[in-house]
Amino acid sequence: MLYDLTKRTIDVFASIFLLVLFSPIIILTAIIIKITSEGPVLVEKENSHMRRLTKGGKVFRLYKFRSMLVNADKLLETDPKFRSLYEEYKNSGYKLHKDPRVMKFGRFIRKHSIDEMPQLFNVLKGEMSLVGPRPYLPKELEEQQKRYRGTEKYVKDMLTVKPGITGYWQVTGRSNIGFEKRIKMDAEYARRKSILFDLGVMIKTPFAMISGVGAI
Repeated sequence: MLYDLTKRTIDVFASIFLLVLFSPIIILTAIIIKITSEGPVLVEKENSHMRRLTKGGKVFRLYKFRSMLVNADKLLETDPKFRSLYEEYKNSGYKLHKDPRVMKFGRFIRKHSIDEMPQLFNVLKGEMSLVGPRPYLPKELEEQQKRYRGTEKYVKDMLTVKPGITGYWQVTGRSNIGFEKRIKMDAEYARRKSILFDLGVMIKTPFAMISGVGAI
Protein backbone atom coordinates (compact mmCIF):
# COMPACT_ATOMS: atom_id res chain seq x y z
CA MET A 1 0.00 0.00 0.00
CA LEU A 2 2.79 2.46 0.91
CA TYR A 3 4.67 1.54 -2.26
CA ASP A 4 1.61 2.13 -4.46
CA LEU A 5 0.80 5.47 -2.80
CA THR A 6 4.40 6.69 -3.01
CA LYS A 7 4.74 5.57 -6.63
CA ARG A 8 1.47 7.28 -7.64
CA THR A 9 2.48 10.52 -5.88
CA ILE A 10 5.83 10.54 -7.71
CA ASP A 11 4.07 9.76 -11.01
CA VAL A 12 1.65 12.69 -10.73
CA PHE A 13 4.10 15.36 -9.63
CA ALA A 14 6.96 14.18 -11.87
CA SER A 15 4.77 13.92 -14.98
CA ILE A 16 3.44 17.45 -14.44
CA PHE A 17 7.01 18.71 -14.02
CA LEU A 18 8.19 16.85 -17.14
CA LEU A 19 5.27 18.14 -19.23
CA VAL A 20 6.23 21.70 -18.30
CA LEU A 21 9.95 21.02 -18.81
CA PHE A 22 9.50 19.36 -22.20
CA SER A 23 6.65 21.58 -23.40
CA PRO A 24 8.87 23.37 -25.99
CA ILE A 25 9.92 19.99 -27.47
CA ILE A 26 6.35 18.67 -27.35
CA ILE A 27 4.94 21.77 -29.09
CA LEU A 28 7.73 21.86 -31.70
CA THR A 29 7.32 18.15 -32.45
CA ALA A 30 3.57 18.56 -32.93
CA ILE A 31 4.13 21.49 -35.32
CA ILE A 32 6.74 19.62 -37.40
CA ILE A 33 4.53 16.53 -37.72
CA LYS A 34 1.60 18.71 -38.80
CA ILE A 35 3.50 20.61 -41.49
CA THR A 36 5.51 17.67 -42.86
CA SER A 37 2.76 15.08 -43.19
CA GLU A 38 -0.95 14.63 -43.66
CA GLY A 39 -2.90 13.29 -40.72
CA PRO A 40 -3.19 13.79 -36.97
CA VAL A 41 -0.32 14.69 -34.65
CA LEU A 42 -0.96 11.69 -32.41
CA VAL A 43 -1.34 8.12 -33.64
CA GLU A 44 -4.99 7.63 -34.53
CA LYS A 45 -7.36 6.43 -31.83
CA GLU A 46 -8.53 3.68 -34.18
CA ASN A 47 -5.00 2.31 -34.64
CA SER A 48 -5.03 -1.20 -33.16
CA HIS A 49 -1.42 -0.80 -32.00
CA MET A 50 -2.51 1.88 -29.52
CA ARG A 51 -4.68 -0.63 -27.63
CA ARG A 52 -2.36 -1.68 -24.79
CA LEU A 53 -2.66 -3.59 -21.54
CA THR A 54 -2.36 -2.04 -18.10
CA LYS A 55 -2.56 -3.47 -14.59
CA GLY A 56 -4.99 -6.36 -14.32
CA GLY A 57 -5.07 -6.88 -18.07
CA LYS A 58 -7.32 -3.88 -18.75
CA VAL A 59 -7.08 -2.26 -22.19
CA PHE A 60 -6.33 1.45 -22.59
CA ARG A 61 -5.44 3.85 -25.41
CA LEU A 62 -1.76 4.68 -25.56
CA TYR A 63 -0.87 8.25 -26.57
CA LYS A 64 2.02 8.59 -28.97
CA PHE A 65 3.28 11.12 -31.51
CA ARG A 66 2.62 9.80 -35.02
CA SER A 67 5.91 8.72 -36.58
CA MET A 68 4.38 6.62 -39.37
CA LEU A 69 1.98 6.98 -42.27
CA VAL A 70 -1.71 7.30 -41.44
CA ASN A 71 -3.41 3.91 -40.94
CA ALA A 72 0.01 2.26 -40.62
CA ASP A 73 -1.49 -0.70 -38.77
CA LYS A 74 -3.97 -1.47 -41.59
CA LEU A 75 -1.31 -0.98 -44.28
CA LEU A 76 0.91 -3.60 -42.63
CA GLU A 77 -1.84 -6.22 -42.64
CA THR A 78 -3.69 -5.44 -45.89
CA ASP A 79 -1.32 -3.74 -48.37
CA PRO A 80 0.38 -6.39 -50.58
CA LYS A 81 3.69 -4.49 -50.63
CA PHE A 82 3.87 -4.76 -46.82
CA ARG A 83 2.74 -8.41 -46.60
CA SER A 84 6.25 -9.81 -46.08
CA LEU A 85 6.90 -7.14 -43.45
CA TYR A 86 3.87 -8.32 -41.49
CA GLU A 87 5.34 -11.81 -41.16
CA GLU A 88 8.69 -10.32 -40.14
CA TYR A 89 6.86 -8.13 -37.62
CA LYS A 90 5.27 -11.12 -35.91
CA ASN A 91 8.37 -13.30 -36.03
CA SER A 92 10.73 -10.62 -34.69
CA GLY A 93 8.77 -9.92 -31.51
CA TYR A 94 6.54 -7.13 -32.88
CA LYS A 95 9.41 -4.87 -33.91
CA LEU A 96 10.72 -3.98 -37.37
CA HIS A 97 14.28 -2.70 -37.74
CA LYS A 98 13.71 -1.18 -41.18
CA ASP A 99 10.10 -0.12 -41.43
CA PRO A 100 9.20 1.74 -44.66
CA ARG A 101 6.05 3.13 -43.02
CA VAL A 102 8.15 5.34 -40.74
CA MET A 103 8.45 8.97 -41.90
CA LYS A 104 11.81 10.75 -42.07
CA PHE A 105 11.11 12.92 -39.00
CA GLY A 106 9.50 9.89 -37.40
CA ARG A 107 12.84 8.05 -37.36
CA PHE A 108 14.38 10.87 -35.35
CA ILE A 109 11.64 11.08 -32.71
CA ARG A 110 11.56 7.29 -32.37
CA LYS A 111 15.33 7.04 -31.94
CA HIS A 112 15.30 9.53 -29.08
CA SER A 113 11.93 8.43 -27.60
CA ILE A 114 10.35 11.83 -28.26
CA ASP A 115 7.35 10.04 -29.77
CA GLU A 116 6.59 8.65 -26.30
CA MET A 117 6.34 12.01 -24.51
CA PRO A 118 2.51 12.17 -24.85
CA GLN A 119 2.39 9.10 -22.60
CA LEU A 120 2.88 11.52 -19.71
CA PHE A 121 -0.87 12.13 -20.10
CA ASN A 122 -1.44 8.37 -19.73
CA VAL A 123 0.50 8.61 -16.47
CA LEU A 124 -1.66 11.49 -15.22
CA LYS A 125 -4.78 9.46 -16.06
CA GLY A 126 -3.47 6.57 -13.98
CA GLU A 127 -3.21 4.16 -16.92
CA MET A 128 0.60 4.08 -16.86
CA SER A 129 3.49 4.84 -14.54
CA LEU A 130 6.74 6.64 -15.27
CA VAL A 131 8.60 3.38 -14.64
CA GLY A 132 7.23 -0.06 -15.38
CA PRO A 133 7.08 -2.94 -17.86
CA ARG A 134 6.54 -2.44 -21.59
CA PRO A 135 2.90 -1.57 -22.45
CA TYR A 136 2.15 -4.73 -24.41
CA LEU A 137 -0.45 -5.24 -27.13
CA PRO A 138 -3.08 -7.91 -26.26
CA LYS A 139 -2.42 -9.76 -29.53
CA GLU A 140 1.33 -9.56 -28.99
CA LEU A 141 1.15 -11.22 -25.57
CA GLU A 142 -1.20 -13.90 -26.83
CA GLU A 143 0.99 -14.89 -29.77
CA GLN A 144 4.32 -14.59 -27.98
CA GLN A 145 3.15 -16.85 -25.14
CA LYS A 146 2.33 -19.51 -27.74
CA ARG A 147 5.76 -19.10 -29.27
CA TYR A 148 7.65 -19.05 -25.97
CA ARG A 149 6.12 -21.76 -23.80
CA GLY A 150 6.58 -21.27 -20.08
CA THR A 151 6.39 -17.47 -20.18
CA GLU A 152 2.77 -17.45 -18.95
CA LYS A 153 3.86 -17.10 -15.32
CA TYR A 154 6.00 -14.07 -16.16
CA VAL A 155 3.11 -12.42 -18.01
CA LYS A 156 0.87 -12.98 -14.99
CA ASP A 157 3.40 -11.28 -12.68
CA MET A 158 3.99 -8.44 -15.16
CA LEU A 159 0.27 -7.60 -15.26
CA THR A 160 0.21 -6.95 -11.50
CA VAL A 161 1.71 -3.48 -12.11
CA LYS A 162 1.11 -0.61 -14.53
CA PRO A 163 3.26 -0.35 -17.65
CA GLY A 164 5.84 2.43 -17.78
CA ILE A 165 7.10 5.07 -20.18
CA THR A 166 10.55 3.79 -19.26
CA GLY A 167 11.60 0.62 -17.52
CA TYR A 168 14.20 -1.98 -16.65
CA TRP A 169 14.50 -3.42 -20.17
CA GLN A 170 14.27 -0.03 -21.88
CA VAL A 171 17.46 1.23 -20.20
CA THR A 172 19.21 -2.11 -20.68
CA GLY A 173 18.94 -2.56 -24.43
CA ARG A 174 15.41 -1.73 -25.60
CA SER A 175 14.63 -3.47 -28.91
CA ASN A 176 17.88 -5.45 -28.82
CA ILE A 177 16.26 -7.65 -26.16
CA GLY A 178 13.91 -10.43 -27.32
CA PHE A 179 10.50 -11.19 -25.83
CA GLU A 180 11.56 -14.16 -23.68
CA LYS A 181 14.24 -12.20 -21.84
CA ARG A 182 12.21 -8.99 -21.75
CA ILE A 183 9.14 -10.58 -20.14
CA LYS A 184 11.36 -12.13 -17.46
CA MET A 185 12.84 -8.70 -16.75
CA ASP A 186 9.35 -7.18 -16.59
CA ALA A 187 8.20 -9.89 -14.19
CA GLU A 188 11.28 -9.36 -12.03
CA TYR A 189 10.53 -5.64 -11.91
CA ALA A 190 6.90 -6.31 -10.91
CA ARG A 191 7.94 -8.60 -8.07
CA ARG A 192 10.60 -6.22 -6.79
CA LYS A 193 8.34 -3.19 -6.10
CA SER A 194 11.17 -0.83 -5.15
CA ILE A 195 11.05 2.97 -5.33
CA LEU A 196 14.86 3.07 -5.19
CA PHE A 197 15.02 0.78 -8.22
CA ASP A 198 12.54 3.08 -10.01
CA LEU A 199 14.79 6.06 -9.30
CA GLY A 200 17.78 4.16 -10.69
CA VAL A 201 15.88 3.47 -13.93
CA MET A 202 14.85 7.13 -14.18
CA ILE A 203 18.46 8.26 -13.77
CA LYS A 204 19.55 5.99 -16.64
CA THR A 205 16.67 7.00 -18.94
CA PRO A 206 18.09 10.32 -20.27
CA PHE A 207 21.22 8.50 -21.51
CA ALA A 208 19.07 5.87 -23.25
CA MET A 209 17.05 8.64 -24.92
CA ILE A 210 20.07 10.64 -26.08
CA SER A 211 22.10 7.65 -27.25
CA GLY A 212 19.18 5.96 -28.99
CA VAL A 213 20.77 2.56 -28.33
CA GLY A 214 18.38 -0.26 -29.28
CA ALA A 215 15.76 2.12 -30.66
CA ILE A 216 14.06 1.38 -34.00
